[in-house]
Amino acid sequence: MKSFHLAELEAERAANDGAYLQFLRERNMSVGLYALDRGSQDPQKPHGQDEVYFVVSGRAALTVGDETTSVARGSVVYVPAGVPHRFHHISEDLRVMVVFSPPEG
Repeated sequence: MKSFHLAELEAERAANDGAYLQFLRERNMSVGLYALDRGSQDPQKPHGQDEVYFVVSGRAALTVGDETTSVARGSVVYVPAGVPHRFHHISEDLRVMVVFSPPEG
């Protein structure tokens, strides 16, 4: 078993000065914490893996392909591999758990 605590992951991500911290990588998936502060820009490009986003905190809009939805704490969104997507109109600091399958990178 592997167990993680959000506060510790957030501290590690912040200490490494990055928006993304991959904290779990297994054969069929990887999991990370993605952080975008209020008013920031999301520089993402399409990924070669399917993704699931789970919004831990914050508020924003998310556009996936031609569809846009509002996301906030508790939102879960699936993004198919290769589809352009980005968070925007980030009105509260956003913290998102990201699951990639197969593993990212």
